Amino acid sequence: MIIRSISGVRGTSPEFTSESVAYYAQAFHTLQPKGVIMLGRDTRPSGERFIEDIAQALISSGRDVINLNIVPTPTVQFMVENTDAVGGIIVTASHNPTEWNGLKFVREDGTFLLPDECEKLFTLVDGDISVDVQEQGLHFPDVNAIQKHVIKVANLSFIKQNKIRKRNFKVVVDAVNGAAFEALPYMLESLGCEVIKIHCEDNGNFARPPEPLPENLTDLCAAVIQHNADVGFASDPDGDRLAVILEDGRPAGDEYTLVMAADGYLQTVNKSEVIVTNLSSTLALEKLAEQYGSTVKRSAVGEINVVQKMIKSGSNLGGEGNGGVILKEAHLGRDSLVAATMILHRMEMTNKPISNIYDNLPQFSIVKDRVELDGIDKNVVFNKARSIFSHANINEVDGVKFTWTDRWIHLRSSNTEPIMRIYAEGPTKADAQKLVDLIRSNL
Repeated sequence: MIIRSISGVRGTSPEFTSESVAYYAQAFHTLQPKGVIMLGRDTRPSGERFIEDIAQALISSGRDVINLNIVPTPTVQFMVENTDAVGGIIVTASHNPTEWNGLKFVREDGTFLLPDECEKLFTLVDGDISVDVQEQGLHFPDVNAIQKHVIKVANLSFIKQNKIRKRNFKVVVDAVNGAAFEALPYMLESLGCEVIKIHCEDNGNFARPPEPLPENLTDLCAAVIQHNADVGFASDPDGDRLAVILEDGRPAGDEYTLVMAADGYLQTVNKSEVIVTNLSSTLALEKLAEQYGSTVKRSAVGEINVVQKMIKSGSNLGGEGNGGVILKEAHLGRDSLVAATMILHRMEMTNKPISNIYDNLPQFSIVKDRVELDGIDKNVVFNKARSIFSHANINEVDGVKFTWTDRWIHLRSSNTEPIMRIYAEGPTKADAQKLVDLIRSNL
């Protein structure tokens, strides 16, 4: 199986092979201007072979490559943006199971390919790729990319490094044996934290379901309590998302990573800001922004859509309600290192525990559901929803979203799977579930 989307390409054998990976690499080479391409990967066992396939395809096409090997996705983005590289390829299937792998493609500015650029890439892969090569390119390793990334994040202009270090926060980290296994603990240690590691090996054997959802983080919740830690952090396999566990063992939920990061940021910059997030992220962000005289703008789901909206809006902070925080000053991509640093910054601003910070944020409950699209016409579902929720404000930028003052429901086709996602949020979980049940009962 192979799935293409604005997030790149993901697949399993027998379709996703060394040969197909090489085709995608050559197509990307054809689209990019002259210059170096950065390579990186997560820890999946198949990634070692695939990154070599990509390197060989590019070198044989006359392209120089710099291989960062196992690094978080945001590290590749950071390195592309802050060097003379003209692009990057990351071997990762993000939160998909171990048997999956995939490719993410990074533009010269460190952001992912735009939707029309993805279509051009896919068209090239499906056609005949002609490469005129006079001499082979060169293959260089770079073993210092994580260090460079950490130094950048630790020196963000609004972060008070010394104040964070003085707190000596005790942090438990669960990197799901993924790409952030080294980078996330290193980031925290650089800020004076005592770090306790669980699932921080580079073997790619995911010790829990890879998506950092509350139900998948029971080991981390228990470890935070056991070690009397100040906070727990969990990342996904490619290290661009962060989930937070409170000191009392409660999961804050990935929706609240961006909210807590924004809370500390807005208090520190002390000026009106525009925050960008996607249509499926929590309403708590709007309510928080209002408290600081700031506003929230919403984009279609997908990191590149959020980033493009940030650029157009002149926004310094954005992200998605899946634990993805995007800070322009660091680079324009979701980044678990940035998210963790911003959470520590918020914790440093008070002597109260992180549970107190969380409990005093605007509180909403979100329900995330999904239905298989086999035999179901999504447009029929959309039309039924329009009839059911005809009294709501309707947004059709990405699927269809129905919004009221204190709740919403969003229906959209997934970018990465053959399913329809149904997300709803309300003051309580029961309120959100009621909205979802109204749709499900009409399928």
